[in-house]
Amino acid sequence: MLEKALPVFWKHGFAGTSLQHLEQATGVNKSGLYSEFQDKEDLFFNALAYYYQHRGALEILSAQPLGWTNIERFLRLGERQENGCTGCFSVNALREISTLSDGIRQLLNDSHRRLMPEVVANVHAENTKLPAEVVADLVMVFFSGVCVESSLRVKDSDDPVGHFMQALKLL
Repeated sequence: MLEKALPVFWKHGFAGTSLQHLEQATGVNKSGLYSEFQDKEDLFFNALAYYYQHRGALEILSAQPLGWTNIERFLRLGERQENGCTGCFSVNALREISTLSDGIRQLLNDSHRRLMPEVVANVHAENTKLPAEVVADLVMVFFSGVCVESSLRVKDSDDPVGHFMQALKLL
């Protein structure tokens, strides 16, 4: 059920997702949804946790050898997905952070904290001129920006990730 609810939340956000959207996407009626989840917020929390477990970011960033290849593969997670969603579900959720529960905000924060050391390790492996932590911050900010921008892009003819990687290798 989570894999069917996830694209709905991804596309419409927490506030924009109605119970009718969820019923239609999952094929489960209201009572069935609420027998498994306390409410829409609980379903959103679990969909976000499911996303983190299955998106593969940690696996990509911990692949050997560490370096630019892993960073590029991670950044490309923000491109159009097989389910038609664009950007990153987590980044999309951040746009609503002020309206989300403490538990969801904590889940978002914990995910970011888990990724940063992995990004730093990959940058460090490349012996950049700037400190690895500074470059890792740039990577994460770029990732968020490119994910937001991807939902505005009508066509995928340009390659912002490729362009960023060219610039990154100069640092």
